[in-house]
Amino acid sequence: MTNAFVFPGQGSQSVGMGRALAEAFPQARSVFAEVDEALGQKLSSVMFEGPEAELTLTSNAQPALMAVSIAVLRVLEAEAGLDLKRDAAFVAGHSLGEYSALAAAGVFSLADTARLLRLRGDAMQKAVPAGVGAMAALLGLDYEAGVAVAHEASQGQICEIANDNGGGQVVASGHKAAVERAMEIAKTRGAKRAILLPVSAPFHCALMQPAAEAMAEALSQVVMRAPCTPLVSNVLARKLTDPTEIRQRLVEQVTGTVRWRESVAYMADEGVDVYYELGAGKVLSGLVKRIAETARGMAVGSPADIEAYRTLASS
Repeated sequence: MTNAFVFPGQGSQSVGMGRALAEAFPQARSVFAEVDEALGQKLSSVMFEGPEAELTLTSNAQPALMAVSIAVLRVLEAEAGLDLKRDAAFVAGHSLGEYSALAAAGVFSLADTARLLRLRGDAMQKAVPAGVGAMAALLGLDYEAGVAVAHEASQGQICEIANDNGGGQVVASGHKAAVERAMEIAKTRGAKRAILLPVSAPFHCALMQPAAEAMAEALSQVVMRAPCTPLVSNVLARKLTDPTEIRQRLVEQVTGTVRWRESVAYMADEGVDVYYELGAGKVLSGLVKRIAETARGMAVGSPADIEAYRTLASS
């Protein structure tokens, strides 16, 4: 088996995430405490107890999801002997999950990753006034069809494909009126459904340029090391190992398309047949099976999942 370890993005959060890990494993408690200290906030309480509206805030959801992913990783290292350098051909993450992947691979410290994601969430939220932007999932369209729809819908406004998730799911992002036009056009082009997403800003489009500039400034001041295993970049859908280029691509990622379909296909072409999704939810595991049909996706986020991983790794 050739393994990749992948890390979920925004939308996978839920109240209660990480609580069972913290109750069962000191390594998880240590991660949550370090993130709380780095942010000067009891984020773990929001994760465990809510309220949901507070957890869903972009500036909370991003570091919270990363914290759960790294907690799972630390427990696997302690309880199942995981060594990413030895056991992973690649790491990759969906949008903010790319930061989780980089923290896992040792590029950023845990505290720096938490602070970067807090800043990223704040910058993305501030980039566009509330109500100006929107995002919509266009189900049943491939990437090329989605790009054509977004182009037609733009009409002098911003409308771009933010996510190419695979399995006939693309996400449009931009000015609200343009995204709504894209939803209607998509239905005439064979989309099964077009769904407005409950997000607070139009991520991964040109409207996020102010946030990209904020991240460029923040990333220029953070210590970055070479990853212990290659990262498959969201914006390139190929592997990176040079910290300077990783920094550049993270800035581009704020306004660029998350090329998840191509990233999974790239890893499959490189021989990956098992994708472990570390953290909250099972979104990426489901997408993996639709992109690389012979591959296996396994979500690891609970104590029971940890035990299942340990059994599988020792077999």
